[in-house]
Amino acid sequence: MIPLNDIKYDRLSIKGLQYLLQYTFEKEMKFATTEYDVLRYSSMLAAKQVSNQAYNSLMQNFPTLDKAEEQIKRWFNFRKRFPKGWFIIDRRKIIKKLKPLIKFIDFKRIKKEIIYNIIIPLRIIPNEIIESIDKSGSKLNDIRGIPVLYKKSTKFDYIWDDVICGRGLKIKDNGKVVQATNDMIFRQNVRTIKGLEKGIFEWEIIIEKSCEYTSIGVCGIENFDQEIWAGYQSNGWVLNFNGYCYNSGKCNYYCEPFTKDGTKIIVHLDMNLRTCAFTVNGTKYPEVSEWNNLPSKLYPVVSLCASARCRIQPHQTYDSPNQKDD
Repeated sequence: MIPLNDIKYDRLSIKGLQYLLQYTFEKEMKFATTEYDVLRYSSMLAAKQVSNQAYNSLMQNFPTLDKAEEQIKRWFNFRKRFPKGWFIIDRRKIIKKLKPLIKFIDFKRIKKEIIYNIIIPLRIIPNEIIESIDKSGSKLNDIRGIPVLYKKSTKFDYIWDDVICGRGLKIKDNGKVVQATNDMIFRQNVRTIKGLEKGIFEWEIIIEKSCEYTSIGVCGIENFDQEIWAGYQSNGWVLNFNGYCYNSGKCNYYCEPFTKDGTKIIVHLDMNLRTCAFTVNGTKYPEVSEWNNLPSKLYPVVSLCASARCRIQPHQTYDSPNQKDD
């Protein structure tokens, strides 16, 4: 599957792009481009059809996603000089060309920080769309449909380590299951035997028996204490049962709480980009933006207490006909 950014602007018409966006809008199919880059490509294509001057003017202030942070800093430095936004040549003509594409772009999939500091200063998006974004609290993934970013996960044998394991935890079923003893009061951790380095990894944690203190995520190798809850540690990054993500005792809201037996959580870990995201009971959530300090080697980890029991297993990739969760 080819990302939009790899298609030259003279190879696709406005009508052709409109058909593609309409066909993929709010549908569960594989797609390779973030919604931000869908908007950017659509805008640049519209500007290109207006004039080269309009195209160059817009391109200077509408970066690709990997340059977004740099552009936000630039806007902070210049917004006092340009309170109404950036100067764009033939802005009205660009807006007219862009109009048939706008309704097939899902702005809820674009981070609000990017909308406010990159997109709004361009002044090419109608006010009613901006207002609808303000009312939205959505946490949709930034790629429409099924993102192919996780299509090919690295094969890995996930086995709990009975050495790097809290004293109150028991490893069962050939290393696939960990269970906390009934008398455990405080949470303890167990990690896998092997660490994850380069590649994209996906695994499932099935909470076969729940407790109100189950946490799931990853940990580093240095200074990690299996007797202290992972969420308190600087080398632990976990999604807690209450829907908050923790690291070093700091937390951020991420998803709805999960406290029932049979809960299935998929961990999506990209060690190439050092990002982590979760799917909880079939709902895929975005990458945890606060976890920007992941090290170069990580281990799957769970924290349990009070007779909780968890199973670890590889996640079936999107190419599998049995995949239903993403």
